[in-house]
Amino acid sequence: MDVSAHIEAVYEELCRRDPGETSFHQAAREVLHAIGPALQAHPEYVDARIVERLCEPERQLLFRVPWVDDLGRVRVNRGFRVEFSSALGPYKGGLRFHPSVTLGIVKFLGFEQIFKNALTGMAIGGGKGGADFDPKGRSDSEVMRFCQAFMTELYRHLGEHTDVPAGDIGVGAREIGYLFGQYKRITNRYEAGVLTGKPVAWGGSHARTEATGYGAVYFAQEMLATRGHGLDGRRVVVSGSGNVAVHAVEKVHTLGGRVVACSDSSGYLVDEDGIDLDLLKDVKEVRRARISAYAEAKPAARFSARGSVFDVPCEVVLPCATQNELNQQDAVALVKNGVLAVAEGANMPCTPEAVEVFRGARTLFGPGKAANAGGVATSALEMQQNASRDSWTFERTENRLAAIMREVHTQCRVTAETYGGDADDYVLGANIAGFLRVADAMTAQGVV
Repeated sequence: MDVSAHIEAVYEELCRRDPGETSFHQAAREVLHAIGPALQAHPEYVDARIVERLCEPERQLLFRVPWVDDLGRVRVNRGFRVEFSSALGPYKGGLRFHPSVTLGIVKFLGFEQIFKNALTGMAIGGGKGGADFDPKGRSDSEVMRFCQAFMTELYRHLGEHTDVPAGDIGVGAREIGYLFGQYKRITNRYEAGVLTGKPVAWGGSHARTEATGYGAVYFAQEMLATRGHGLDGRRVVVSGSGNVAVHAVEKVHTLGGRVVACSDSSGYLVDEDGIDLDLLKDVKEVRRARISAYAEAKPAARFSARGSVFDVPCEVVLPCATQNELNQQDAVALVKNGVLAVAEGANMPCTPEAVEVFRGARTLFGPGKAANAGGVATSALEMQQNASRDSWTFERTENRLAAIMREVHTQCRVTAETYGGDADDYVLGANIAGFLRVADAMTAQGVV
């Protein structure tokens, strides 16, 4: 069997059927090229058309979201939910509210979510959703009205055993609250497990807010340990300054590392003393200001609107902003400056060319579907607590998160070696390990 020809044929057909969805094509290409050894070892997956079925979502929802702003003007946005795979459990994945959201972006995120969720070992399938609505600059009342309009259409497709959204870019505790309130109002059910990322006071989980950032740092720590290193005393660069980035900074500092740079869409900040976490939170979470406000408050820090945060010399990099933010040129600069490890806190923040630079230089590289799996893993823990009407302590939940990330790391290394790769090839290991778990479930459940 010519597996390579089969994979290329699947990819070409995918591109033909979904023209213009470049982010989805990129995500699919990475998975397809990595799972070749698994298909060679399991020809029954080819016969059952597992890959073709995985590349086609089980359901794609696209809908109009009309709402009224504070001036009484009618606004119209577009909403999305892609329910990709339920082979392992209810669809699970966040909602993103951002002007850049398109069907292709949602499909890329949902496709990645299938394998990420599988790697956690939890009983959750893959999905993703969102809208091209921008909550920035909107009043709480406007955000509430938009969320209510969005949920009025989406609610009929959700349920704790069907589809369980969470937050993502632009969707935090405020938005989750408004979405849940409308779901409860329409359905007349207090179905706590239908949304995750809720505040702890009414059904949320401790450590959920911190989980993605913490998890990425745990994964980086596990990678470094394979070469006899740790985070203690390491110079670290974190891109972004949102929820994932802030909590990555927090955990790095807890483990003895020093984050010297972070960024936002306006530029990047360097603080050789180590990022002041309290000041960063005040700037980004309280004042909702640009990162330059940090440098204004602390003259020893330096803000630059030009260049890249990845130009800053460091030993560990945690890209925690958005897709394709770290390109080939950035990767070359990082390798030249002696980077030891890169762990993706965001979804697909490194371009394919950048990934090849890291792999060619034998830089430890943790792909997002493994390194940032902590967020969705803790969402699944929130679902467990909701199902049992229980609430765990922060310590218990964080311990579970750390254990899950260690297991994800081990899975990646063992699987990479099993299928003929180097144990350090986390791209190979993560993709094959996630694929095998889903493929086995799909085979057992028949052609559905």
